[in-house]
Amino acid sequence: MNLETLLEKYQSDSRIKSIAEEILLPQPARIYLKNLIGSAASFSFSGVYSQPEHHPVNHLIILDSAEEAAYFHNSLESLINPVDLFYFPSSFKKRKDFSALNSSHVMLRTEALTRFAGGGNRKIMVSYPEAIQEKVVVPKTLTGHIISIKTNDTLNVDELMEKFVGYGFERTDFVYEPGQFAMRGGILDIYSFGNEKPYRVELFGNEVDSIRIFDPESQLSERKLLQVNIIPNIEINIDHSDKISLPEFLPDNTAIWLSDWNILRERMLDQQEDLDLYLQRRDGKKEEQNDEDGIRTEFGEKDLVETKLLLELILKKHVIEFGYASTLPGVTRQYEFHTKLQPAFNRQFDLLIRDLKSWEAKKFATFIFAENPKQLERLHSIFTDLNQQINFTPVPVAIHEGFIDEDLKLVCYTDHQVFQRYHKYKVKQAYNKSKALTIRALKELQPGDYVVHIDHGVGVYSGLQKMDIGGRYQEAVRILYKDNDILYVNINSLHKISRYTGKEGHVPKVNKIGSDAWQKLK
Repeated sequence: MNLETLLEKYQSDSRIKSIAEEILLPQPARIYLKNLIGSAASFSFSGVYSQPEHHPVNHLIILDSAEEAAYFHNSLESLINPVDLFYFPSSFKKRKDFSALNSSHVMLRTEALTRFAGGGNRKIMVSYPEAIQEKVVVPKTLTGHIISIKTNDTLNVDELMEKFVGYGFERTDFVYEPGQFAMRGGILDIYSFGNEKPYRVELFGNEVDSIRIFDPESQLSERKLLQVNIIPNIEINIDHSDKISLPEFLPDNTAIWLSDWNILRERMLDQQEDLDLYLQRRDGKKEEQNDEDGIRTEFGEKDLVETKLLLELILKKHVIEFGYASTLPGVTRQYEFHTKLQPAFNRQFDLLIRDLKSWEAKKFATFIFAENPKQLERLHSIFTDLNQQINFTPVPVAIHEGFIDEDLKLVCYTDHQVFQRYHKYKVKQAYNKSKALTIRALKELQPGDYVVHIDHGVGVYSGLQKMDIGGRYQEAVRILYKDNDILYVNINSLHKISRYTGKEGHVPKVNKIGSDAWQKLK
């Protein structure tokens, strides 16, 4: 029995089939999935999503916190890996601070909203209370701000750059985070809020010769494209009349899943209080801004949906609550599950063996999940060394929380809980200048180490050198390139350099940068 067979067990479960049928009906249902806990909720959702007749329905899944939402999102990626699965975070760098936006979070929000507004295939959005409480731009306005560029198009470059500035893009020497663009000769670099990496548009005169996605760290092209859509941060510089709540934005055929109605309400009320306190502190005073603050924003009361109204809008759609106890008002249907969380073994393998054997005696099928297949081999070796024959199915994907499903007679454990390792979630991040080299990191470099210059790509670090610049000595980083080209980088421009982070043991190709870079300070 493999992962596909395991998922089919949930897909064929009569309760899962009934849930899928209910949320196809026009009348909004309020369903409670009693005692559905841990990653069992991810499996059950996957079963509903995979029903053959369930294709018209979109889904919004609201977890109690940003961390829980990220873990749930990762579990769904492992189990069903749908193309249109989106993590939808809050816009801000710090909770309770509404002054600076997180560019990666804005990118993720913009990507999700744009794809939902575009219609097409059913989609899944995974989020949490603070994120869904922010207003979003109406679909018509959202699609109206997209700039499309195709190969062989003829561009008015000056007008295009004016449009970028009008949409809030910043012109820089090089792009390192969403919301920036750079123009050097016939090359236009633009970091859209709708893509994880920036685009490079090569022009022949005013005609688009080629379009590529490139890595902002190595400056190397990754793949060629025929067309790109440039998406600005549509959540700023937009009139309040063009903003609505997320439930109003989402298609009518959207089912909403949540882990606790009361926590949803309390966290949104807390955010309203946090915003009120923030606005009182701001009180018309201009806050200090530094380079690390991110994108500044004048967020206000009109940008947040009032909690009572948002809850009312949620209840107009199909709502499915899961967990230990229901706090959802007016439940119309309840399905009972018998799941419990993976026990703590504290790395005591005799306890683990006894536990697994007890479930095997009850005819339960055992699955052990691990992102790294070597961990599964390690576990098998431990059982062998202890002269124990344990029958389990290794599954080389990660889920966050192991569980026992007594209804389907399944034991699904995770290696990180067995070995007591911290399981870190993964969220797509945009590149930003925080990844650039610092003075402290520079001291750790040794001559011969590979580094990446944002404009010139991979070279070999060759130490520091003092140079006479206009009668003043300045320290510079010396980088060697192919054909003995040398690039000297001013110590004040370290943000343009980063350590090469390729695969371990891999020797990168050193670039040739041409004589124009010979002994120049960049």
